[in-house]
Amino acid sequence: MLEFYPEGWLIDTVENKLSLSNLTSLTEAYHSSKILEARAIVCDGCHNLIVDLGTMKGIIPRLEGAIGISEGTVRDIAVISKVNKPVCFTITGFKKDQNNNTFALLSRRNAQEICIENFINNIIPGDIINAKITHLEPFGAFADIGCGIISLLPIDAISISRIEHPRERLSVGMDIKAIVKSIDENNRITLTHKELLGTWEENAQHFSIGETVAGIVRSVENYGAFIELTPNLAGLAENKENIYPGQQASVYIKNIIPSKMKVKLIIIDTFDYNYTPTKPKYFFHENHMESFLYSPKCCDRIIASNFNCIKANV
Repeated sequence: MLEFYPEGWLIDTVENKLSLSNLTSLTEAYHSSKILEARAIVCDGCHNLIVDLGTMKGIIPRLEGAIGISEGTVRDIAVISKVNKPVCFTITGFKKDQNNNTFALLSRRNAQEICIENFINNIIPGDIINAKITHLEPFGAFADIGCGIISLLPIDAISISRIEHPRERLSVGMDIKAIVKSIDENNRITLTHKELLGTWEENAQHFSIGETVAGIVRSVENYGAFIELTPNLAGLAENKENIYPGQQASVYIKNIIPSKMKVKLIIIDTFDYNYTPTKPKYFFHENHMESFLYSPKCCDRIIASNFNCIKANV
């Protein structure tokens, strides 16, 4: 399978820079329909993207800006928002402007079609792919999984520990790994992420009874407060006055009970602190996951994911 990446991954590579270095290498890329990247610098009044190729100017006509523009299923904001960002494209030809300067005609749409044919159409549930967060909504994060093709990562699939908003875990522009969760009959892909963040036992092994550690208050209930220790591990503490979700916490680990999947905590202190999400730490590093068992084998409660299925339209 050919390798395809989210936009921005190729722009600083040696191969990409060499392809943009002169007219000869650009012509070679044109004949081979090679996918390149460069920065869009202007979107003109007709919504054509002007791209800086270094040796010359490139133009992505409006209808070549993305799959769906010509069909009316994608709004022009998908093109306008690419200004000052890397864009992928293939070269479709060369022309002269009124001053006899050569410029390249480019197609981002064509790059996306190549990506779909050679990558998107070949992935299956359980495949682990590269993704770049493009924007965040209360219900989930949208991610570029290749050449600007966007998939949804629902909020409940970001981590085992519950969050109020994806911005608590992710930020726009962050590069992550994600698992293909499902593919519908229209080849729309839904992603998941929590299975890469480790099982209960993998996370719990980093903590010991008697330690005082850092955490985040995630929810406050009548029976106690849930304190996140890692994105895939939370413990329960007795309530304390003046605590609320989002606070940082110092907690004493009173007990760890694998058979019940419980971590019992005592809150030592809480305080307000604005933090920026950091790149996730992954426990799984292969290219495909058949299934995931979060809960310990000694626990009666089973939390698991199964990716051993086929595409809905096959």
